[in-house]
Amino acid sequence: MTVLRTPSTTAPAVSAGRSRTRRSRTRRRPRILIAITALFFALFYLPLAVVALFSFNSQKSLTVFDGFSLRWYRAFVHDDVLIASLGTSLRISLVAMAGSVLLGVALALGLVRCRSRLGSLAGLVMLVPLITPEIVTGVASMLLFKGLSVPLSTGTVMLAEITFSISYVTVILRSRVAALNPEVEEAAMDLGATRWQAVRLVTLPALLPAVLASAVLVFALVFDDFVLAYFTTGVDPQPLSVRIYSAIRFGVQPTINAVGTLMLAGSIALIALALFIPRLFGRRGGLDLISGE
Repeated sequence: MTVLRTPSTTAPAVSAGRSRTRRSRTRRRPRILIAITALFFALFYLPLAVVALFSFNSQKSLTVFDGFSLRWYRAFVHDDVLIASLGTSLRISLVAMAGSVLLGVALALGLVRCRSRLGSLAGLVMLVPLITPEIVTGVASMLLFKGLSVPLSTGTVMLAEITFSISYVTVILRSRVAALNPEVEEAAMDLGATRWQAVRLVTLPALLPAVLASAVLVFALVFDDFVLAYFTTGVDPQPLSVRIYSAIRFGVQPTINAVGTLMLAGSIALIALALFIPRLFGRRGGLDLISGE
C-alpha cells in the first residue's frame, strides 16, 4: 500500500522567517555607533556654537547671555587694527591662491605626462607636505628665511603658504588630468596647433572646474591658517589669525567672538562653493572632487 505525502510548507516558511529576521538585524542601526557619532559632533561643534552665540551677546560677559545685539560686530568694523589684519590675510590668501594654482597645474600636468621613475619619485615627494605636521613646516620655513637673512614679513608668509598649498592643488588636479583623453590634445596638434596651444585651448578649459574649485579651497585654507603664518610673519602687519592669538593672550574679548564667527561663516561658504563649482559646469560635484573619482 502506497502512502502519498503532501509536500510540507513548514520548511520554506521557517527559512523565510529566518531571512526576514536576518534582514531586520542588518537594518537595525547599532546604537553605540550612533551615540559615538553624536558625541563627536557635539564635542566638535558645541564650542563653535558657543562662540557664535556669545558674539551676539549684548553684554561684555562671556558666561551670561543677556540678549541679542550686533554690538561686537560694530566694534570689529571700527577696529582699525583688526581691519588692517583682515586686509593682510586677504592679500596673503589671494597671492597664495594664484601662485599655488599656477604651480600646481604645471606640476599636475608634469606628473601625469612623465612616465619615468623620476616622475614617480616626484609624485611621492609632492605628498610629503600633506603628511608632515604643519608646525614642522612652519619651523623649517622660519629657519630657512633666517638662514638666508630674509626678514620675516608678509612676503615670507606668502612664500610659505604657496609652498604649502601646492600639494593640495596638485592632488585635486592630478586625477583630473589623468582622466582626460590624450587623443583630444593630439588631435589638436594634428590640426596645426603647437604643444602650448593644445594645452591652452584644449587641456586647460577641460580642467577649469577643478582649477576654480582648488583655488577657492586654497583661499579658504590659507585665510584660516595660523601655524605657518605665526612662524613666518613679521611684527606688523600681522595676518588676522595671528592678531587674534596675540589678542587672546591678554583675555578673550567679545569682539574676538564676532571675528571668529565671521571667519567660520566665510570658510564654510568658500568650501561649499568649491564643492559646488563642478555642478555649474555640468560636472559631478561634491566630495568626488577631492577623492578624484
